[in-house]
Amino acid sequence: MAEISQYKNILVAIDGSKATAKVLDTGIRAALDNDAHLDILTITQVDQITDGYSNAVLSDEETYDAVKATQGRMEDLKKKATEAGVKSVNIHIRFGNPKRVIAREFPVDHDTDLIVVGASGVSGVERFMVGSVTNYVNRNAHCDVLVVRTGDNN
Repeated sequence: MAEISQYKNILVAIDGSKATAKVLDTGIRAALDNDAHLDILTITQVDQITDGYSNAVLSDEETYDAVKATQGRMEDLKKKATEAGVKSVNIHIRFGNPKRVIAREFPVDHDTDLIVVGASGVSGVERFMVGSVTNYVNRNAHCDVLVVRTGDNN
């Protein structure tokens, strides 16, 4: 009989969408069930504002303020995980392409063996234009991927 994997390092990738709470709750349950370390990651795409979508450029101060606000929200998520009983939790804010960071770069850097991600954090039009991060992660990650569905996903 095959043995079920014991995960040691679980990555919860969140995007601030409505699905974030359910994705985090699922990651917390997995971390508790496996007595695992939990990494909570969000990707900030500052370059998306300037790469073809707009001529706007964020100043250093605006970039700093955006990251600081994100840091505060991430600290709240970490607190939720620790209050639920997860013993080891880190938060991470990365810049770059969410597909590559979640599927490849972060898991290599942190020895991730399970990625928990929402089915979709964007609308159908956005998904068509930028592609589905979840689909990419599911196809390209070198570890297990748990896709969390919410009632909002189409």
